[in-house]
Amino acid sequence: MDGGGEEVSSDGEGQMLPDSARKRGGWATFPFIAGALIGSSIAVSGWANNLIVYMIEKFHVRSIDATQTFNIVAASTSLLPMVAAILADSFLGCFSVIWISSLISILGIILIALTAMLDPLRAQPCQHGSASCPTPSKVQFCILYSGIALAAVGVAGTRFTIAAIGANQFDNSKDQRVFFNWFAVTLYASMVLGATVIVYIEENVSWVFGYWLCVAVNVIGLVVFLSGKRYYRHIKPQGSPFLSLAHVVVATIVKRKVSLSSRAEDYYHKEDGPREKPVSLPSKSFRFLNHAAAMETEEDSKVNSWRLCSVQQVEDFKNLLRIFPLLSSGVLMCTTLPVISTLTILQTLTLDRRLGPDMKVPAGSMIVFILTSTAINLTLIDRFLFPLWQKMTLRSPMPLHRIGLGHLFNMTGMAVASLVESRRLKLAQTHSVLDHPGSVVPMFVLWLVPQLVLVGLGEAFHYPGQVTLYYQEFPKPLKSTAAAMISVVVGFAYYLSTTVIDLVRRVTTWLPDDINNGRLGNVYLMFAMMQMLNFFYFLFCAKCYKYHSVEGGNKNSDDESSKS
Repeated sequence: MDGGGEEVSSDGEGQMLPDSARKRGGWATFPFIAGALIGSSIAVSGWANNLIVYMIEKFHVRSIDATQTFNIVAASTSLLPMVAAILADSFLGCFSVIWISSLISILGIILIALTAMLDPLRAQPCQHGSASCPTPSKVQFCILYSGIALAAVGVAGTRFTIAAIGANQFDNSKDQRVFFNWFAVTLYASMVLGATVIVYIEENVSWVFGYWLCVAVNVIGLVVFLSGKRYYRHIKPQGSPFLSLAHVVVATIVKRKVSLSSRAEDYYHKEDGPREKPVSLPSKSFRFLNHAAAMETEEDSKVNSWRLCSVQQVEDFKNLLRIFPLLSSGVLMCTTLPVISTLTILQTLTLDRRLGPDMKVPAGSMIVFILTSTAINLTLIDRFLFPLWQKMTLRSPMPLHRIGLGHLFNMTGMAVASLVESRRLKLAQTHSVLDHPGSVVPMFVLWLVPQLVLVGLGEAFHYPGQVTLYYQEFPKPLKSTAAAMISVVVGFAYYLSTTVIDLVRRVTTWLPDDINNGRLGNVYLMFAMMQMLNFFYFLFCAKCYKYHSVEGGNKNSDDESSKS
């Protein structure tokens, strides 16, 4: 299954290289890329999923404040990959961004581990029977937050850049779709391992040992990634692709009064790559942008200025405008994960977590049900559901089909969470737990599993669907940026969920520090209603959208299937 045969430039055009260079890329690189992903994902899952519990227990941070801090960290971790993608596309390349970011991540986790290991770096323990606990000093908070920030920046620079360098190893869209699916399976399976083994070690053995284990697996992942350097297909960055987009905007404004011709020869068709393409008219959508490619005189094509763009530059800009509504609909859909994963931890801390006389479920490990559901369903979808779909419809499912199903399952998961919380609160009231803060509600923690499994199923559908859609629909110079777009969507989702929850805390009594005295079910129900309205918006956007690259890829893969 060799997807590569040539080293390519950033515009995607092949160049004739020696035999040794042409052997780079393909599935031979997957073990090294997967090794880096596994190490990074286990590490971040180990320290991040238990961050709320660590802040509450060791730094005495209030519960809702801890969840808000976690959401801000997660949002930053999701938005920063865009910066890493721009650096990879424009200046450093994917390989350099990944190893530099890995080192930053390792440094950050070391700082967090030191706060757990050294007494002067964390708050003093609470006095037995005391209602208040010592507040950490500014220096202690500074060291903790510095470690969290560095670890977050590091993982932001690796995860989706790894996706980009992996996809760059393949030439055809079919191999890229398979890669993204296995990328997601590897990602979620690794996070399950971190959220179970390492989180359990942190809570039941030692926070220090757990954090240093995160450091170790991150280092191993970096070593595995670096050892595969000679096998990778390296795409050299050729300056910022965003200058090309800005070029279109400037040229459109400057030449807004130029009349548009109906002849293809009157538009500038110079290609950035060495291959010539058939001359054609610019598309009619967003017609005002065609001014940027219109030539006033023959001399225009000989002058390299900001007054004139090629038709291809204009069409690339149009593709971004077309996909933006779909991208925006993903923000509210992705709020399900931060809302469910953080508030479920607060619910877990109030429930019966005992699995035996000496063992109980760590609150930070509840997210493992989301991750496990995602990993298992990704495999089932890829191996059984989609082949059945293709056999029945005679065509492959499109990315928008996956995203639409993700909307439905996320919305359902939020509704189920509201029903389960109503039962939990009713039991708390029946057994007078409200009058005894810190008491355990007589309800087994596994009641929370259905909502988590549904959200995991939604992730299995929409996550690979969004990554595939953005990677295949974005212009070629923006491939690393495209792979990171799902991260940006998730980042805005975390910020949106944080903002909405903060607003709910200000204007309602639904989210006090003790959720037994609140109405958490109303919060879940509110998000479910928002998800439903957003689903209708997505359906409208999907109905209006026309694929630019995916249809061609699907058609080719379907033709290959019929020939075989």
